[in-house]
Amino acid sequence: MGETVSGLGNSITVVALPLIAVVGLDAGSTAVGLLTAAAWLPWLLIGLPVGAWVDRRRKRPLMIACDVAAAAALVSVPSAAWLDVLTFQHLVVVALVCGTAAVCFNTAYHSYIRVVLDGRDLLEGNAKLQGSAAATQIAGPGVAGLLAQALGAVTALVTDAVTFLVSAVCLQRIGVVEPDRAPDPERASLRRQIVEGLRFVGRDRYLRPMVTWGAVINLALTGYQAVQVVFLVRTVGLNPGMVGLLLTSGSAGGIVGALVATRLSRRFGTARGLLLLQLTTSPFVLLLPMTTPGPGLLLFATGAFLIGVGVSVANIVVGTFRQTYSPPHMLGRVVATAMMINHSTIPLGSLIGGVLGDAVGYRPAMWIMTGLVAPCWLILAISPMRRTRDLPQAGKPEQAHVEG
Repeated sequence: MGETVSGLGNSITVVALPLIAVVGLDAGSTAVGLLTAAAWLPWLLIGLPVGAWVDRRRKRPLMIACDVAAAAALVSVPSAAWLDVLTFQHLVVVALVCGTAAVCFNTAYHSYIRVVLDGRDLLEGNAKLQGSAAATQIAGPGVAGLLAQALGAVTALVTDAVTFLVSAVCLQRIGVVEPDRAPDPERASLRRQIVEGLRFVGRDRYLRPMVTWGAVINLALTGYQAVQVVFLVRTVGLNPGMVGLLLTSGSAGGIVGALVATRLSRRFGTARGLLLLQLTTSPFVLLLPMTTPGPGLLLFATGAFLIGVGVSVANIVVGTFRQTYSPPHMLGRVVATAMMINHSTIPLGSLIGGVLGDAVGYRPAMWIMTGLVAPCWLILAISPMRRTRDLPQAGKPEQAHVEG
């Protein structure tokens, strides 16, 4: 419940914060891009040390503190606006604070789920959380638009602040007691723990290709997503309402992916099911640059929907695998390392997509970036998972899963 409400609030902020910059402070597109970069920058700056730091602490108090910090940062925007002292620099600081809170929260969040749920329920729990996130991505922009229209973009941020407080209350009400972490006099230094996390991910025959795949596909996905709105408006000739409707196709696919992930994994296995779905969904991304007015809009809707299904299932299976496979004392570092590498390509992908759109045209740029998405599944296919039905778990011999 807390994550659903908070996810809805995040969707509001994604719309409201740029609106405040553009409408209230007369900022340009470069400034809006800087706001987006500020939200993602903490992953690159502190992602690795946060992973080691989280492994040393109880997760729930840290997550609650992150919710409170994000709520306070967001409330500062309408407070400054009402006092007529709001500046663009203030918005950048708020984006940095919220981004930093997100790094700490998400790293602890993936470790804490393992405390709340055992291995049998972990896949289903992750699937429900992923489905909730996809649902809020559909409803969020619409709610944000209505709130911004009715109350103003600045006041809409108060709603997001409230959702963070709801999340904190929901976390506090979870009945599972997290064990205290006893002091370890021989605990390694923070730097050494970071290096241990990097080595664990870099040397593992399953985690290494997963992280590589995540980084490459994020670059490709954000590359075409940076162009798709301009492509749909200026090349296909759609109005903003129709653009918004088409873009929800991907989120709808995310909901369907969350619904089928558990069943698919049990029917075909976690490794084989993941590969099979990536093989069958990834090529449909090539429908997006084929989009034309009229019936041709179904090409975009179909491609975005199927890509949403594939990405959603991959997030659930890969996330659950990390949680069950990584040693408990290293889980925070493994999660932070993987997410830092995966997120590091997002700003680069956006930059490449935008530059290509201006340089070669919007439809050719869509072809180039979607052409990179389509074969990404091969990175997973050449890994050891191609010979297994199920991904291994910590403490269980890999040979039990290998066939042939």
